[in-house]
Amino acid sequence: MPKLWYRQPAACFEEALPVGAGRFGAMLYGEAEAELVRLNEDSLWSGGPRERINPDAKESLGEIRRLILNGQIAEAETLAFQKMQGCPKDMRHYTPLGDLTVRLSLPDGEVTDYLRTLDLSSAAYSVKFRKGGALFSRAVFASHPAQCIILHFTGEQPFSAVLSMDGRDDDFDRNCVLIRDTQPILVFDGCSGGANGIAFCAAIRVIHSDGKAYRRGNTIVAEHIHEMTAAISMHTGYYHPDADLLQLCDADCLRASALPYSALLAQHTADYRALFDRVSLTLPDAELTDRIPTDTLLESAKAQHTDACNALLALYFHFGRYLMISGSRPDSLPLNLQGIWNVDMWPAWGSRYTVNINMQMNYWCAESCNLSECHLPLFTLLRKVMENGKQTAREMYGCEGFCCHHNTDLWGDTAPQDLWMPATLWATGGAWLSLHIMEHYRYTGDLAFLRENYDIMYQAALFCSQYLIENKQEQLVTCPSVSPENTYQLPNGATGSLCAGTAMDSQIITELYTAVIEADALLGLHSGLIPLLRVQLPKLPQPTVGQYGQIMEWAEDYDEPEPGHRHISQLFALHPAHRISPRNTPMLADAAAATLQRRLAHGCGHTGWSCAWIANFYARLQDSAHLYEMLCKLLCHSTNPNLFDMHPPFQIDGNFGGTSAITEAMLQSAPDGLTLLPSLPAEWHTGSFHGLCGYGGFSLSAKWRNMKLTDAAVTSKNGGICRLYYPANTKLRLRESDFMRKEAEGFLEFETVPAGVYHLTAV
Repeated sequence: MPKLWYRQPAACFEEALPVGAGRFGAMLYGEAEAELVRLNEDSLWSGGPRERINPDAKESLGEIRRLILNGQIAEAETLAFQKMQGCPKDMRHYTPLGDLTVRLSLPDGEVTDYLRTLDLSSAAYSVKFRKGGALFSRAVFASHPAQCIILHFTGEQPFSAVLSMDGRDDDFDRNCVLIRDTQPILVFDGCSGGANGIAFCAAIRVIHSDGKAYRRGNTIVAEHIHEMTAAISMHTGYYHPDADLLQLCDADCLRASALPYSALLAQHTADYRALFDRVSLTLPDAELTDRIPTDTLLESAKAQHTDACNALLALYFHFGRYLMISGSRPDSLPLNLQGIWNVDMWPAWGSRYTVNINMQMNYWCAESCNLSECHLPLFTLLRKVMENGKQTAREMYGCEGFCCHHNTDLWGDTAPQDLWMPATLWATGGAWLSLHIMEHYRYTGDLAFLRENYDIMYQAALFCSQYLIENKQEQLVTCPSVSPENTYQLPNGATGSLCAGTAMDSQIITELYTAVIEADALLGLHSGLIPLLRVQLPKLPQPTVGQYGQIMEWAEDYDEPEPGHRHISQLFALHPAHRISPRNTPMLADAAAATLQRRLAHGCGHTGWSCAWIANFYARLQDSAHLYEMLCKLLCHSTNPNLFDMHPPFQIDGNFGGTSAITEAMLQSAPDGLTLLPSLPAEWHTGSFHGLCGYGGFSLSAKWRNMKLTDAAVTSKNGGICRLYYPANTKLRLRESDFMRKEAEGFLEFETVPAGVYHLTAV
């Protein structure tokens, strides 16, 4: 079973281990005599909603566009900074709830046989050790059914525990203990961001098998016990604006404490495994993860040992799925820059939703890894973004529809964030986010979902249709815009960021228009916007090859002051879109490869998420050698001992991007069909997977040996036609009883029925 394990406690956040149940979670450190539980609740941000749209934006838009089109970039940027930035510049940021500390009094003696584990197959954290010859253990899990974090302590000899809460400096109201039903309850509550902020409350109830528990000051003391269970519940005024939060927390704790620990664990395990067990993966050398501690194995990978890299990449894949299940459930907010795990009152980049790639990358593996319901929180927030974005579109740009700039928060704030020209004034964040609606539909075939959310895509396209302007080549381009978060160099040596028409914008809008037209036809709506989108679509610039054989990033073939920049936005058409591929556009695929080579030659891939994105690019290019190289680089240069990705600092998008790249090596979806083992590295010569998902509602399994596919299976959720491409060194045969529509070199196409299973074998 996949697990992370260590022979010593965590000395810092980057070594601590995460648990979570979507809405809430914790980081655990594992000292023998003091467990630190750093608590998070996903809606606890720094304050309430506020208006930040600059009132001067719309009146200055025409002049800024004129300056850009005339090549007066410095003047345009000066005016834009004065007239279009958010007022104030920052939206709300994510904050921790607080720290629960459990201090233990144990027998005298040395600590021996220490083991700290996170079991990914059961989502349970544990610590075991001996002290004074006696075995002591603890287990912690975040239970979605119980809506509590459960801590369970046992000892072969009696021990005592003191529980206390702190960790928000002065940003809380009280820290006290109440006595109810003879059991003490520790309460920690307040209001994040002041009187108009977000109210919060946490409660901890302790159940013990023997000994006694009582209040002492603002702590709970449990004495002379062999077993103790603590249930922690957290609630905020974001989810429950009119409720008594203490009453809600106490009710959760009471329900949990009414069940024996074994029942709580069984309930949690069944809920978690219903999601986690959908997918399996075996790669060479995976057994090393059972024999070698995770941090030691990581050091071995950094020494470029292939067996260690193989073992860790399989573990990394499972860890990504674990983080998705633990950090994103249908009743939670979506994953932010740190998922849900943040210990800083002022985290890097506000631990917000950054939507010029990072939030999208968080969900790249949700559908393919058979976790569609974990994708749903993004759409719930996106509806808030749409409603706020309508005001932003109207008041900043004089457009209908909605837009969002490069960040948003739990309130769906869409005004420009920061004062940084290479990123701030980029209005297509909402358009990119909207594409996830079509992605969810393509994987699931859920027409009801598409109908319910079509208006979001429609409103994003409506904004784009009015925001686009015509350039000198009579193309339709965005203006002003930036290519996130890069700058270009003019022939006179000056640099700029604002421009008219970036490759990424044109590619995003191409995908959006195509998706809206397709969805409109599927739903039979005949929306009035469709004729305009059909007229505008051919006028959008398409990927163009530049002076270095690369895909051009801007409308002009500029040089870059930083040719190794971490963003590679001009390859959006390669991934996550499907406009560039070796099969259908080989010349553009070669140009995409040249783009990556130039970037890497100048140091690109130095941040975790960028390295992960490059791995996805190489998977799409079917360049398995470079894919494997980038995955190993992700481990060696951008992975903490607890396997959290580091930008640096910690940023969770690289974890999900890495999981996505591993998935893309084994199965890829595109509008023209599914591809089995398109980018299998030679180092993964033998292996198997089960339960990965593809477009059309298909679930696939496959086995391979010595780099040759031996057999596969396709399960059809909805019925319909399955087109399946497979490696050139293989010939697949469908059972004679199954109806083959078409068969040619390298692919076959067959009809399926709902719930049908189709077995294919190599011949």
